[in-house]
Amino acid sequence: MSTHHISRSEREQLDLFRALPGSLAPRDAQDLMAFPFFNLAKTHRTTPIEYRTNDIAIRVEAVPERGMATIWDADILIWAASQIVEARDAGLRTSRLMATTPYEILTFIGRGVSARDYDRLKAALDRLQSTTVATTLRESGARRMHRFSWINEWTERSDVHGGPDGLDLIVPDWFYSAVLDDGLVLTIDRQYFALTGGLERWLYRIVRKHAGRQPAGWRFDFRHLYAKSASLAPFKRFAFELRNIARRQQLPGYWIAVERDRTGKELLAFAPRHLSTGACGQVVDGVVLSGTSPLVPSGTGSTCYQEPKTAFYPIRSKSYGPPNIDSNQKESNLSDVEPNVARWNAARGIKR
Repeated sequence: MSTHHISRSEREQLDLFRALPGSLAPRDAQDLMAFPFFNLAKTHRTTPIEYRTNDIAIRVEAVPERGMATIWDADILIWAASQIVEARDAGLRTSRLMATTPYEILTFIGRGVSARDYDRLKAALDRLQSTTVATTLRESGARRMHRFSWINEWTERSDVHGGPDGLDLIVPDWFYSAVLDDGLVLTIDRQYFALTGGLERWLYRIVRKHAGRQPAGWRFDFRHLYAKSASLAPFKRFAFELRNIARRQQLPGYWIAVERDRTGKELLAFAPRHLSTGACGQVVDGVVLSGTSPLVPSGTGSTCYQEPKTAFYPIRSKSYGPPNIDSNQKESNLSDVEPNVARWNAARGIKR
């Protein structure tokens, strides 16, 4: 069944938060951007995700009936994070119990509003509810696992004619805390919702999380990215797709290049051009503290992104440095990356 009834006990404990109208800047939770939580393909996946690095462990499981939540389904969580942060910054009371309409979610994430789109939205909500996550991320000890589903429960309301009139959903405390209590989310380019490939979407979130506004960008080796993706594709296919994404240069706001270290290991290098979530020519502050007056506009216009003609980015900068090492040092692969700045500059087309 596609309709789920929110238990009275949980509803009674939560205030109802009604979704804010209008166009909001899209925000994403950093934890969801940095770690493998979703199926990157639209094909039915029941194979669990198993990921472990240092003291972080993640296991994602799906039920055979519905399959694992996909990275397209995660757009609903981006909508929820955007609503929660916008309300918090406006001084409004937020809640894990959210009331909205299918139309509001679909238009925010750039989908159509046909009957088929409504059915797909309900299927996405079902997958988010039935997918279970167990992780030590943000827990006090490595042996302490937090278990949850992306949506605890949801209910569908209908009008007098039986058409969709609204829905209520409850997001889990783990997600809610990541957005509010821990305070850090990142604005993302609205053009993200137009990316059609699951690997492209995943890579944009990785690049947005690590490169941010760092002029020197970031680099990962292909094997490390493969592990972070939890992709079921063979590594050779995964590497081919990465090279293809670098060739097409379709990630909004970022340049991508493929380079090799001294051992011949392939690296994916990326750096920001500008963040197109603001007006053309404006750079938007990428880190937004919930409860803080953000530098992010409440609405976003059309993207300033234009696809370049070349496969490598023609960055011209008077100031440059080594790749950013301030973001997530624990799970980055700095020991595998050649630290020589000259190699990075060469990949960016800079001659000294």
